[in-house]
Amino acid sequence: MTPMPPMTGATPYESYVYAYPHKTAYRPLPERPELSALWADQPRDALSLYLHIPFCEVRCGFCNLFTRIGAPEGLTTAYLDALERQARAVRDALGDEEPVRFTAAAFGGGTPTFLTAAELERLCDIAEKAAGADLRAVPLSVEASPATATADRLAVLADRGTTRLSLGVQSFVPDEARSAVRPQKRAEVEAALAGVRDAAIPVLNIDLIYGMDGQTEASWRYSLDAALAWRPEELYLYPLYVRPLTGLGRRPADASSAGWDEQRLRLYRAGRDHLLAAGYEQVSMRMFRRADAPAEYAEGTGQDIEPGACQTDGMIGLGCGARSYTARLHYSFDYAVGMSQIRGIIDDYVRRPEADFARAEHGRWIDAEEARRRHLLQSLLQARGMPVSEYRERFGSGPREDFPAELAAFADRGWLVDDAELLRLTPEGLAHSDAAGPALFSADVRATMAAYERK
Repeated sequence: MTPMPPMTGATPYESYVYAYPHKTAYRPLPERPELSALWADQPRDALSLYLHIPFCEVRCGFCNLFTRIGAPEGLTTAYLDALERQARAVRDALGDEEPVRFTAAAFGGGTPTFLTAAELERLCDIAEKAAGADLRAVPLSVEASPATATADRLAVLADRGTTRLSLGVQSFVPDEARSAVRPQKRAEVEAALAGVRDAAIPVLNIDLIYGMDGQTEASWRYSLDAALAWRPEELYLYPLYVRPLTGLGRRPADASSAGWDEQRLRLYRAGRDHLLAAGYEQVSMRMFRRADAPAEYAEGTGQDIEPGACQTDGMIGLGCGARSYTARLHYSFDYAVGMSQIRGIIDDYVRRPEADFARAEHGRWIDAEEARRRHLLQSLLQARGMPVSEYRERFGSGPREDFPAELAAFADRGWLVDDAELLRLTPEGLAHSDAAGPALFSADVRATMAAYERK
């Protein structure tokens, strides 16, 4: 294994690792491999399906996801047309020689509920009739915003089998939400939450963010208590990041100050302790699940959810911002954050004929070392940790043999539980997940990400 780069300890918030390797490590694939060949020897009886909708009513200041603001007349229809063409091409590539079965599904973005109720019906039809997923028989997770979680949309989602609805609230304090360029009225948020409960979707997740301008421990607790009043089955607590080419990233602020790191760590610990005391279990640094929640419904395949819940091999991603994973290749379409570039990629996507969706164009080949790193990273960032026997059974070697420097560095910092049978982060290690995760990146992935030209 290549040695890990030195851990400077400069910040506990190097980056949020929601996928490895990140799409900034993807490059054009000159060979444009056929999907039928890529999937020919892959297990296809327990696939995950992800449909990406790259539209939002407003783009939050912290957001670097692949999404555009609004849609000119006819664009959502054209996008769904292209999504259906892609779904048919991918389903044909999977073939019929071996059983093809999906065991989890998710709609993400962007904001899937940007679509109208009728368009959401069509989206479900594409997942079922073109891709071949039985949405009522598998966990189905859907992302939504307060403004778009309307009764008619929620009714469609509930009827079509949605088991988990994730609502991006971020803060119940209006001034804090505005500081993150997240304009929303408290009444709108409460109405959306009531709508989810009225729709009887089994799992409600609420996203909250800490580290915003003017946020204090008191205002953070206020948002936590406002969320807890709805007894959500899940809560995600995200640290605020200021990334290049985002709204907040264009502000002349010192985003790397030690004071901001201290604020985020302080608020994280306060939030963690408050949720633990309220009867929630910590699943990862970000995810907390109510102890009596129906966990069997919560497993989605959303690509911006925690690793381990969504990043396994056997992922079929549909849409121009979605990733697909075989054991040897991760692939997608071109990636951008800037709005004009995103518009161009979407415009190209909607013009593609069905035959163009039968090949992979952008991606990264995964060798044996990267597969080991990915498995260790995904497992270690979960609070339950990783059984050493599980790793050894899959790879024929032990994690301490393969990654001695990385694991020794974690142990020296007090981030790793000393257990021969289980690799698990300590509470302090979980708090520093956004430093531990990047420390497991290979030198080649780091170099490729650093060479990526932002657009």
